[in-house]
Amino acid sequence: MDRIGSIIKLAGSKFLSLYQLDAIRRDGVHFPYFVASRKGSPEQLKAVTKRNDPDGVVICARRGEQIVLVRQYRYPVGDYVYELPAGLVEPGEDVAQAACREMLEETGLTLTVTGLLKPCYTTVGMTDESCATVFGTCEGTPSARGQELTEDIQVVLADKKEARRILEEETLAIMCAYQLMRFLDAQ
Repeated sequence: MDRIGSIIKLAGSKFLSLYQLDAIRRDGVHFPYFVASRKGSPEQLKAVTKRNDPDGVVICARRGEQIVLVRQYRYPVGDYVYELPAGLVEPGEDVAQAACREMLEETGLTLTVTGLLKPCYTTVGMTDESCATVFGTCEGTPSARGQELTEDIQVVLADKKEARRILEEETLAIMCAYQLMRFLDAQ
């Protein structure tokens, strides 16, 4: 049974659009459902295409015995949040290329990709955004030279003691929290 009727674009910008879906309950009753998407038209929504092409990348990388994090000011919560370096996949890029570019722009570090995890949805109750997780190692000296003026990012190289403190005391994005727990469990 198809669970979506018409789709109306309510608002949009270069990076994000808001859509109203005519959703259909199991009993056939229609109701409005709102979705934020990186896609610019209703035809591109993943609910329509049924394709899970990654919109972005999340990078889980180490430099030596440290995990690479960013502490970034996030307007939706009005505060700094610990995250993994991340960003959007540009047209014509594959996820490894996007990860290397984003790591350099956000942290000044050079990424060597060692593994990939297929795209997974980020917050599937409100958006169709998905990100591929890219694993790797980094070299270099942290720098803010590649950051855009709209970004307020601090590079954090955390050893296990600092990772534990961040998990216990700081505000984190969920993907960062999961990878910090994985980092702490690694031998």
